[in-house]
Amino acid sequence: MRPIAKIPESPAQWQELAIVTPPNGELLDSIKAHLDLLLLALESLTGVTSDGIIQAAKDLQLETAIGNRIQLWRLRQSNPLRKSSGGRKKLDIEEAKAMVLIICHLAKQYQDSIRRACTILEEMMEQQKKLHLAAILGDYLDRFYNNYQERIQEDKMFTGEKLENLACKLLIDILFYSASNGHRRLWLALLDYSS
Repeated sequence: MRPIAKIPESPAQWQELAIVTPPNGELLDSIKAHLDLLLLALESLTGVTSDGIIQAAKDLQLETAIGNRIQLWRLRQSNPLRKSSGGRKKLDIEEAKAMVLIICHLAKQYQDSIRRACTILEEMMEQQKKLHLAAILGDYLDRFYNNYQERIQEDKMFTGEKLENLACKLLIDILFYSASNGHRRLWLALLDYSS
């Protein structure tokens, strides 16, 4: 039997991630995929590594969910869109909550970088300029494309403009999730995938 994620010191944050009806398999697949893509965006913008993600889990006292690289790899491999080499395909709801708190914790840590990138994104779009012309966005998009193509199954992949749109949407999303109530926003967004 796998250990259940430990409730963090701040139970209010954990309690805010409540559910009325447990998600079905299809919704859980959407949750797994979206959480992994958000981490992919954070990695691509900030350079956060597996060690940084594991440290965030420790900061939040969630080591039972993600205490080492193997646990993290297995959780990320649960994304049904990933090229898989035998990772565990199941993500329980407690692990999903832990991932939400970790993603929002990291987004808060890198809020200045995320905000700067979003500000430049807005300016470039208003001026109808190519996003790659801005260094921070060009670097982010290149790393995102490379990470996405390396990790996502070919039949599930976006290309070209759709992939750029996905990268930009995820960038804006992580800005929202960097707010003090970001964990609640993200959790509600994940549960809303069912509709």
